[in-house]
Amino acid sequence: MQYTIRGITEALDRAARERAEREGVSLNQVLVRALQSALGVEAEPTVKRDLSDVAGQCSIDGESRGFFELQRQVDPEDWD
Repeated sequence: MQYTIRGITEALDRAARERAEREGVSLNQVLVRALQSALGVEAEPTVKRDLSDVAGQCSIDGESRGFFELQRQVDPEDWD
């Protein structure tokens, strides 16, 4: 589908063209994405994860744990 949009300001034109160049995409792609975002319509639904399947799965060996404990120590001279 095609639209003709009137009243595009120079600032809007410049911003859209700069974004297209920065992202390496066409001006049309930038404008379609902006419209989708502004109207709350995404081309494809965003897949979201809550990471509950990996939360708490990290295990730290004794040597690494000791290293992290050293990093938590406060040197009193740093507070003078």
